[in-house]
This record gives sequence, C-alpha cells and structure tokens, in this order.
Amino acid sequence: MSVNLLAQIPFFTDLPMDDLDRLVAELEVVNLNSGEILFQEGDPGEHLYIVVKGELEILMAPNTANELILNIIHEGEYIGEMSLIQPGGHRTASARARGDVVTLSMSRTQFKDLLKRHPHLANAMVRVLSQRLDNTNVATFRDLTEKNRQLQKAYDELKAAQAQLIEKERLERELEVAADIQMSILPSILPVHEKYDFGGRILPARQVGGDFYDVFDLGNNKFGVLIGDVADKGVPSAIFMARAHALIIAEADSATNPGEVLRMANKHITRLEKSTQFVTALYGVLDTETGNFAYARAGHEPPLMLHPDGIVERLPHQPGMALGLWENIMLDEYTVKLERDSLLVMFTDGMTDCRNPKGEPFGLERIKETMVSLKENFAQSGCNLLFDTLMKFQNGSKQDDDVTLVAIHAR
Repeated sequence: MSVNLLAQIPFFTDLPMDDLDRLVAELEVVNLNSGEILFQEGDPGEHLYIVVKGELEILMAPNTANELILNIIHEGEYIGEMSLIQPGGHRTASARARGDVVTLSMSRTQFKDLLKRHPHLANAMVRVLSQRLDNTNVATFRDLTEKNRQLQKAYDELKAAQAQLIEKERLERELEVAADIQMSILPSILPVHEKYDFGGRILPARQVGGDFYDVFDLGNNKFGVLIGDVADKGVPSAIFMARAHALIIAEADSATNPGEVLRMANKHITRLEKSTQFVTALYGVLDTETGNFAYARAGHEPPLMLHPDGIVERLPHQPGMALGLWENIMLDEYTVKLERDSLLVMFTDGMTDCRNPKGEPFGLERIKETMVSLKENFAQSGCNLLFDTLMKFQNGSKQDDDVTLVAIHAR
C-alpha cells in the first residue's frame, strides 16, 4: 500500500519499483493523535508528508476564533512537495490531524540523495513545476477575471447608488420647494376684527399634503372662511389642492353666496381635471354686522359649535357631495348665528381618524370633550389646545392623514 502511495506522487512515477520499496523503508513514520498539529503556518518547509491513514486538515489560525479550514488531505494524498525543491521556504498554512493519523515523512536530504541516484528525476521535477505553474497561471487568471467582474459589478452598483442618491437629493429639494410654495398659499396672518377672531392649524402627513384652509376679508363687513381636504396625500394631492384653493378663492371674489362659490369652482375642476381626485370643502361667509355665518358644505365634516353655556353641538347637516367628481352636485347649505363667547370649529377627517399606538381613533367625541374646556379661549388658542391634545393622544404613532383646524370666536 505504501509503495502504491509513493507511485502516485508525480516526482516518483518514473522510479523502478525496487527503488520505491527501498525509499519506503527509509521514510520516517509520523503518528498523530486527533487534533495534534503536524506543522504551523510560518514553520520552515523541510519535509514531504504522505497520508497513510486518516485525514489532515489544512487551515489558517488553528484553535482561534478566526480559524479557517482550507482543505482536507485524505488517505493516499500528500502535502509539502514544494518543500523538497525550495530551500528556505516556509509553510503557508497549518496542518492538523482529524482523528488519528499516520503519515510517511521524506526530508529534503533524502530527496537529494534519491536525486543523485536517479538524475532523470530532474525531468519529473521540471514537469511537475511546469504543471504547477500552468495551474497557478490559470487559477490566477480565473481569479483576476472574477475579481474584475466583481469590481465592475461593485462599480456599477456604486454608480447606480450615487445616481439614486443624487436623484433623491434633487427630489427632496423639489419637495422642500413644493412645501414652501404650499405653505405660502395658506394664510401667514389671519384677519383681525374687533368682534371676532380667527384661528388655524395644519399638519401634513407628508412633506406636502392635500389639506388647506384660508380666512380672508371680502369687504362690506364680511369674511370668507375656507377649509378643504383632497382625498389623497403627497405631491399629486398638493397640486390638486393648489388648484382647488385658487378656484374657490377666485369665485369668492365674484359671488357672495357660499353655495354658488362651490358650484362654480366644481364646474371648473370637473372641466379641467381628468383624474379621479376630488376634494371635500366647507366655505362660509361671516357677516360681522349680524353675526350670521352662512356656509356650504361639499362632503366635508360638519362643524362643531361651542355655545356660551359650555354645550358643544354638531351643527345640523344634510348629505353633500365632494368637488371634482360630478358636474352637478348637491351641497349642504346652512346658516348659524355666532353669539358672543361662542366658538365655531371646522376640521378635516385627519383629526377624527388620527390613531394612538393602540390603534384607537381620536374620534368626534374626544374633539367635543376637548372643546368643552375651550370656553375662555380665543380661536387660535383653541386650535392650539385641540392640536396639542391630539398630539398627546397620538403619542408618536404614524400619522396617516393631514390634520387641519379652523376656528371662529365671537367676542
């Protein structure tokens, strides 16, 4: 068996069988227990080892956290042949017994003596080295080709990621500009009147949103009050919101009847808009001489009234239709008188639908309960208190919709 093993080593394939027998008799038998190290990485390379029994693990950093097994040498295989022909070389890896192992060891001195007796072994050495060089070149070329492929792939991915980052930054800048434009549409300062004060708050669910509100002087002791909610979020709803807001404001300048304002705006929207977007809206006109607030409601949430006696009432309402879906719409039109110390609050459904971490909606009743405590508040402080109460209830949970409030307070 040992002779057959020697005959399998390329250096010795041309030796006569008698010489192989004599060589085997001269080789040292090395016995290893399981886990025993045959040689360490960095040791001088002086011997060739042939595995007669068991297996050898070829590994880096043995018995450490960074241990890495590179190869397994089985019975009949060998390791360290380059040690015979490269004086001063060092082991590039360690060898460890996997189970009990028996090896035959040939030193460089033994190999040199054999070479003197059989000079033709030099031809076998050249053949082996040439084959090893060819194999190394092929492997190196293959490795370089694969590394180049991986580098190209990494470069392409990095280039694509950079392009995405640039595009993301561009979109973010555009969103910032869009948010600034959207906020510029909303009133920065609300009108002031000796008998009435106004308040408003808005919080988009995204950087830009679809909610809007406005309070503006119509002249002749009248003020227009508007709140709306586009049925979507993000950039498309913001564009739709800007158009709806502009159309309603434009019609408000030429018509004093709230219902007529919304109907005219709806005709423009349905004629211009070719998408399925729509907007709920409430537009009203406050007459500061009579205290009457006449409003038209297009599918929007009915307003709530805090009366001077502390009672909160949801104003009477009939079904209404949103703007942008049908050319001819039915509106809910109503007139309410604002008595002194009363507070009228209008809001979008983002207020009622806002949920806490448990998934519970804020709901209409919580708005009413909060409004009871607003008896001594002006319109803006009332909006602020309602908004703060909602934020505490939300407690950091995800905001699904825009939230908007508008209030009128009679002094």
